[in-house]
Amino acid sequence: MKASALFILLLFTVTAYSQNTINNYKYVLVPERFNFFKSDDQYGLNNLTRSLLNEKGFTAFVGREELPPELVANKCNALIAEVLEKNSLFVTKLTLLLKDCQGNIIFKSKEGKSREKDFQAAYDEALRDAFSSLKDVPYKYDSTAFTQPRQVAVVPAASSTAPASASPAVAEATGILYAQATSNGYQLIDTTPKKVLTLLKTSMQDYFIAENGASNGVVFKKNGEWFFEYYKDDKLVSHKLQIKF
Repeated sequence: MKASALFILLLFTVTAYSQNTINNYKYVLVPERFNFFKSDDQYGLNNLTRSLLNEKGFTAFVGREELPPELVANKCNALIAEVLEKNSLFVTKLTLLLKDCQGNIIFKSKEGKSREKDFQAAYDEALRDAFSSLKDVPYKYDSTAFTQPRQVAVVPAASSTAPASASPAVAEATGILYAQATSNGYQLIDTTPKKVLTLLKTSMQDYFIAENGASNGVVFKKNGEWFFEYYKDDKLVSHKLQIKF
């Protein structure tokens, strides 16, 4: 990638976690829509995912539900639920993934299957079948799993462009962009619908590597607002975004 990598020069305070077990997590975030569907909570699958996670002992939230303060302060205190579908002609196949905020897979279920012809019944049965392997895993939240925050320096890529302290003119947002979850971040869609930006997760909360085909840069949240910044002709360009997650 280009000089935009130098935005990661700053020192960030991040929290080190022991992330090798579901017992380290009390909360799970469930998206409003899974990638293989065209509408939110299609066939009730997202709310069913939340219910099954709650039955296991987690505290799960779907979409933009109100979150507890400790989760608002740091989304890395939660696992992220992802459901994958494997295309098959006569069998509905679903797999549950529980990931940490850096995209590491903490739990992967077996492949749940259903031969029901009705879509509602098939997705319900396949998801419950996938969750059966989670039921077999002992779970008890360990509140001592997290360590104290430590300072981590992120090394920038070499660059001859302007320093990260440059103050560019900020272009105002031109329309709402809708975030659709992907395996390693999000894609931002306008109302056309057309993909405008691809966001790749980093180890920092609310900080993404961004690309739109023409420009590579970063998308980050500052003072409650989202910005896309990149270099063009050795000049720092900044666009304000309206993102709806």
